[in-house]
Amino acid sequence: MKILHSLWVFAAVALVSSCCTGNKADKETLGEKNLREGYYVSAYIWPSCHDDPVARKYLWTEGIGEWEVIQKGNARFPGHYQPKQPLWGYEMDDDPVVVEKWIQTALKYGVNTFCYDWYWYKRGDEYNGPYLQSALEEGFLKAPSNGKMRFYVMWANHKVIYNYWNYHKWGDNTDLLFDPCIGWDEFKQIVDIWINRYFKLPNYFKIDGKPVLGVFAVQNFVDGFGSEEEAAKAMEWFRGEVKKAGFPDVYLMGMSGGGFHLSAATKARIENHKKILNTDGYSLYNMGGMRDQDYLHYAAESVKIREELDAYLKEPFYPCVSVGWDATPRYPAQTEKDVIYQNREPRVFGSYLKLAKDYADAHADTQVKLITINAWNEWIEDSYLLPDKKFGYAYLEAVRDVFEGKYE
Repeated sequence: MKILHSLWVFAAVALVSSCCTGNKADKETLGEKNLREGYYVSAYIWPSCHDDPVARKYLWTEGIGEWEVIQKGNARFPGHYQPKQPLWGYEMDDDPVVVEKWIQTALKYGVNTFCYDWYWYKRGDEYNGPYLQSALEEGFLKAPSNGKMRFYVMWANHKVIYNYWNYHKWGDNTDLLFDPCIGWDEFKQIVDIWINRYFKLPNYFKIDGKPVLGVFAVQNFVDGFGSEEEAAKAMEWFRGEVKKAGFPDVYLMGMSGGGFHLSAATKARIENHKKILNTDGYSLYNMGGMRDQDYLHYAAESVKIREELDAYLKEPFYPCVSVGWDATPRYPAQTEKDVIYQNREPRVFGSYLKLAKDYADAHADTQVKLITINAWNEWIEDSYLLPDKKFGYAYLEAVRDVFEGKYE
C-alpha cells in the first residue's frame, strides 16, 4: 500500500508540475501562437462573482457575488435574452479550478491576456482597503497554468452609489456607498501591492519591460490628493518606486468607458490624463460607439471614434471590441431602447474584431499589437466571451477564426 500511495503522489505531483511549467510535447495553442507573433489578445475580467466579505456586507448577501443580481435579470420586451444562462453554470471567479478552465479555454481560442478590474475603496471608518481582489489573487494566480497567460490590472477607481450594483437591496438610494478617492497613506499601500504582488511576476504584461497599469478615473485620483499638483507628484513618486524595483518605468494606460466623440470636453479630459499621469498610451473599456439597439450601428460608430482618437493622440491608442450591451439587471427602468440586441451575433462581432486586428497590424511599427475585448465575463452587462446556453462557444470561435485568418 505504501508503494501504491507513493506512486499516486508522484503521479499527482508530475501532473501539477506539467500544468505549471508546460510540457514541451504539448501542441502550441492559438493563444500561445498569437503571443509568439506579437499579438496580445486581452479580455477584461469583471471580478464580481464570488463571495467577497465587503460585498456580502453591503451588496450581495447570498454568498454568490453578483450572480445574485444576474439571476434576477428579466425580459423587458419580446425576445429579450434575460436572465443570462452560463453554459458552465454559476461558477465562482475566485476558484482556481474554475479559472484554470478559463485559461485553457482562452488559450485554445486565441485569447492570451486577462486584464483584471482592480479596486480600493473607502467607507468612512468602516472600511479602507482592496475590493474583489481575490478573483485575481486566489483564482487566477493560483490556477496551475496561469503562467501561460499574460495579465495586468486596470485600476477601476470609479465611485459606487448604493443602488448601482444591487437596486434590489437598495432601491432608489443614490448616496455614495464606496469612495475611490484616496490619499498618500492608501496610495503607498496600493503601490506596494501592485509592484510586489503583480509587477514582479514573469507573466505580468509589460511593454518595453514596463509593467502596464490602466487608470480609469483620473479626476477621482486628483480629488483624493486635493490638487492636480499633488496628484502629479504622487504619480511621479509611483514611477520612482517602480524603477527602484528594477523596471525601466511603469506604462500608464489612460482608460475610459467609451461612448463619446472628440469634443472640447473630451480633449480636456485627455489632456488632464497627460498632465497627471504623463500617459504612455490609451485604451477603452468598451469599444466606444454611441449605444444603439443595432450592434452594426454601435460598432460602426466605434470605428469612427477610433479614427478620431488615432488622429488626435500622439501616444499609442489600443483598439477595443465589445461583445454587446445590456445592463437591464442593474436598472429597473431600462427598456428595449437601452439594449443592443439587433445583429448582436458572433459573426458580426468577429468582423469588427478583424478590423481591430487590422488596426494593430497597421500600427505595428510604432506600438505593440494589443487588442482588448470587452469582456471575458461581464454577464451583468451582456458582454462576455464565456460560453452560454444561447450562443455556446460561438463568440470564442469568432476570435479563433479571426486569428486563423478565416475573416480575410
